[in-house]
Amino acid sequence: MELIDTSPASEQDASVTASATAPQDSQSLRTNALGTGGIVFMVISAAAPLTIIAGVAPLAILIGGVSAPLAYTVAGIILGIFAIAFMAMTRYVKALGGFYTYITQALGKAVGLGASFVALVSYNALQIGLYGLMGTQGHEMLEKEFGIDVPWWVIAGIGIAAVFLVAWRGIDVGAKVLGVLLALEALILIVLAVVILAQGGADGITFGTLDPANLFNPGMFAILGVGFAAFMGFESTALYREEARDPNKTIPRATYISVIFMAVFYGFILWAIIIGLGEANAVAAAGENPAGLVFAEAGQYLGAWAELVMYLLILTSVYASQLAFHNAINRYTFSLARDGVLPRVLHRVDPKTGSPVVSGLVQTALAVIVVGAFAVFGLDPYLQLLLWVNSPGVIGIIALQVLTCIAVVVFFLRNRELARRWYVIPAAIVAGVLQIAILWVLCTSFDLLTAAGPAVNAILIAITPVTFLIGVVLAAVWKRTRPDVYAGIGGASEYTEVTR
Repeated sequence: MELIDTSPASEQDASVTASATAPQDSQSLRTNALGTGGIVFMVISAAAPLTIIAGVAPLAILIGGVSAPLAYTVAGIILGIFAIAFMAMTRYVKALGGFYTYITQALGKAVGLGASFVALVSYNALQIGLYGLMGTQGHEMLEKEFGIDVPWWVIAGIGIAAVFLVAWRGIDVGAKVLGVLLALEALILIVLAVVILAQGGADGITFGTLDPANLFNPGMFAILGVGFAAFMGFESTALYREEARDPNKTIPRATYISVIFMAVFYGFILWAIIIGLGEANAVAAAGENPAGLVFAEAGQYLGAWAELVMYLLILTSVYASQLAFHNAINRYTFSLARDGVLPRVLHRVDPKTGSPVVSGLVQTALAVIVVGAFAVFGLDPYLQLLLWVNSPGVIGIIALQVLTCIAVVVFFLRNRELARRWYVIPAAIVAGVLQIAILWVLCTSFDLLTAAGPAVNAILIAITPVTFLIGVVLAAVWKRTRPDVYAGIGGASEYTEVTR
């Protein structure tokens, strides 16, 4: 028994995946360019481990107390369950497009187009908002360590250019750069954790993180959204299917490795940070100096050199995250252009490097416009560019994951003849329900992520549903006015069962 894709676009997909390691024309991504390791580097780099630990985790400690490490572990478990369902569907729906493709296949073209718009807005928000963090951290490092006052937007501009240039060189070059940067940032955090534990921390090795009295601290529920935000981008493994070697194996393997690594890594490192501070003092220390907490602890346990190195590495961590998100955005744009939803010119790739260079130029221009606007109007790069722009992206991605869970259930119930493990549908249901709960908690405590007022928060929360509705309405209009474009939404994903 074999499943064969019989839709017209399947011939195009087959020609893409059958090519050699370099594309044959300006319409194909570079094939066989990524192994499991390269995809893992892309995914974990998008999550930016050092940025999470040094830039966000102190806030988690301040709000959630000493049990904050479990927020990351719980998020990892829920997303691991989601990955089981998500990966089961990738065996059968192989057109490039990530969540957009899977949602379209199961829930229809209107819902799929709405999902595609949410994905584009969310990934751009996550990527562009980080330029605020890059500018802030770069400005502080240069001023503190070298006495140089460089405007944050200059540093952000250099970052924008560097992201585009490396992405333009090709996906394999980007994977190598991300691999090096990820290894360095993970190494210094592991060294810090090991030294803290070896020295016994501030008050010895303690396990208050697991104390039931701390686990049910009301603040723990509030920071679950922060825990989920730390995994943003892990689902982008499916976007690299056409560029992966043996994608039926490398894509699931990379997804599971990424989720497991981040869940264990975040939980362990943050627990060690708390041990270094002392459980009794951790929350107070996070309140006194949240931005510099981990840097100061590195200086205390490793020496002054470590504080400087960590400042440098957090810049490369943010850069690595931006590069990974830039690549993911370009592949979403490339997919939508191939399906006819976006202008065809965005489907062009550089024939030498296989990178979707036109999509990359458009995404880079958007980043320049947004960063430039925040600079011109004198808005704060951290409290406004980072928090205000990033937060809608977090909501959007979790909403897409909920829709994907629904899509998995519908797809396999509709296609009962397709082989699947017994636990796939239960996994999709459990993951979907849990993520709906997380989404509700996140929206009701949104001020913790944005540090903004009710009016601003209402606008930021509304971005995801409004964007989704625009896509749904546009699909309905195109069904009547542009049936050829409507027919292409979702790419190749119709399958017929045949017997050999």
